[in-house]
Amino acid sequence: MEVRDLIQPYFVIEGKNKQENIKYFPGVKRLSIDNLINDILVIKNLGIRTVLLFGVSRRKDLFGSHAYSESGVVQEAVRAIKRQIKDITVITDVCLCGYTTAGHCGILKARNKVVFDKEKTRKILAKIALSHAQAGADLVAPSAMMALQVKAIREALDKNSFKGVGILAYSAKYASSFYGPFREALNSAPRFGGRSSYQLDYRNAAGALKKIEQDLKEGASIVMVKPALSYLDIIYQAKQKFNVPLAAFNVSGEYSLAQTGAREGIFDKRQMVLEILTSIKRAGADLIITYHAKEVARWLAT
Repeated sequence: MEVRDLIQPYFVIEGKNKQENIKYFPGVKRLSIDNLINDILVIKNLGIRTVLLFGVSRRKDLFGSHAYSESGVVQEAVRAIKRQIKDITVITDVCLCGYTTAGHCGILKARNKVVFDKEKTRKILAKIALSHAQAGADLVAPSAMMALQVKAIREALDKNSFKGVGILAYSAKYASSFYGPFREALNSAPRFGGRSSYQLDYRNAAGALKKIEQDLKEGASIVMVKPALSYLDIIYQAKQKFNVPLAAFNVSGEYSLAQTGAREGIFDKRQMVLEILTSIKRAGADLIITYHAKEVARWLAT
């Protein structure tokens, strides 16, 4: 594992000079754009060259309209990064869960039932991705697990002269217990129902490989397995079968378990984290999205 393998995720909020703690997410903060820029300068000096942005929106509605606003927090953040920092690859998350009043990843047909209007959802996801590309994103990362979302986004990008913008597809995204701190950070927990109807069942390996294959056919540049630590077998199988650029997301719950265990003196943090991330790399991941990235980069430099 090397520093160049690591991707640093960020939660971006509106305003200036803001840093918000997240209760069950030790060491991770929501950052306003000015503080985001300062932190990216730090990680760049440590050798990290890629970031993944999640927008934290206080403005939610039925259709997640703020997600594709030109003045949205992600769009503003991308423009600021590209204006102020050179040689940083910017990836943006494309989803609706943090922007809709229902807290689900797509547009619902009814207000109290998890049944999606898939066509409308795909159109809005494509609109979000296009707005990110227009702001300067290098890759967009659709995470809604909506059928044909990669195809819709690829077509929208190509039609609007953004053929050079890549797609990092959340292809094998499982309905996992390890997302709790993330949902708190993004304020994106579903208001009713769950996400098991559209995310993968943790017992299902074949479904993950099928979804990866489909996303590659639709135009994905990189595919992802999420979470990482409990799905090392999926990472391995995906790499062996497809041998394409593969990312793995060392998610919030995995991160918080390691941080909390170390804080309580149960184990040595550096040894534990390096073992975890090395196992993800060994399984076949080319890129690792992890909240440990900055800390690990410092360790690898010493």
